Amino acid sequence: MRKKKIVVIGGGTGIPVILDSLRKEDVELTAIVTVADDGGSSGKLRGTLDIAPPGDLRNVLVAMSDMPRVYGQIFQYRFRAEDGPLSGHPIGNLVIAGVSEMQGSTYNALKILSKFFHVQGRILPSSESALTLHAVFKDKTEIIGESRIADYPGTIDHVYVTNTFNDEQPTASRHVVNAIMTADMIVMGPGSLFTSILPNVVIPEIREALVRTLAQVVYVCNIMTQRGETENFTDADHVRVLHEHVGVPFVDTVLVNVEAVPDAYMNSNKFDEYLVQVTHDFNGLQAEDVRVISANFLKLVDGGAFHNGDAVTEEIMRISERRSQ
Repeated sequence: MRKKKIVVIGGGTGIPVILDSLRKEDVELTAIVTVADDGGSSGKLRGTLDIAPPGDLRNVLVAMSDMPRVYGQIFQYRFRAEDGPLSGHPIGNLVIAGVSEMQGSTYNALKILSKFFHVQGRILPSSESALTLHAVFKDKTEIIGESRIADYPGTIDHVYVTNTFNDEQPTASRHVVNAIMTADMIVMGPGSLFTSILPNVVIPEIREALVRTLAQVVYVCNIMTQRGETENFTDADHVRVLHEHVGVPFVDTVLVNVEAVPDAYMNSNKFDEYLVQVTHDFNGLQAEDVRVISANFLKLVDGGAFHNGDAVTEEIMRISERRSQ
């Protein structure tokens, strides 16, 4: 039997958690990764070299690699604040930027680095050009730049992306649309709704493909609300926003964590962007016409509440097997 084709869409530190587990399964795995980050090291490098930001791609490369852990630690090492021009740059960002410049594109760089790191699957930037994220708030204020969105004290109405270095309409990277159209399952998240997932979804070609694909679409709902993005959001609100940005309901199944985060557990100094646990609205989810799978997907690590990649992957594989029966 042919391997199941699973496509994971997102960015940030969310999707690497499940990619690290999914790569060990007997599936054909593709990660589609956002290129709208404009903060920190990624923002500096994309501005200096006119390349797609490397940070999210770096995290996915490490997650999907079967190389010894020490190699990943080297790739993720971030130069100290006192290191002058290198301050704050992870080694991996510099490597991706250098290979992108050498090969003429981030897409080509990822092909080479995927072989170098023995990546189990395929990594595709959502677009081959750096994108700029625009957030339009309920009060009609528009904030430009992913790194600035969380600082505005308002509620986001919608987001869209533009090409950073020209006025052309953003387009999907080569093979992205085909990956979505030929997938058996598409997994969205976990990750920041407005700044990690939607920057991929609102690219017109990707949005159209998500509507047309016959693949089962699974959304891994966030465990915690996020400052400046999803304050006071329920799980149904997350799905509603996804559907509003695409224009039609397209999510088939939602994975919802029902394990409670212990009171006073979150380390507010280290994870100050995360606020409180996402509340459940099962009537709202029913109104969005999605199947809900509720389980304990929680993993507590170093003061933070994250998804248990193995538990999420186990459920994803169960969904995949049920559909093939």
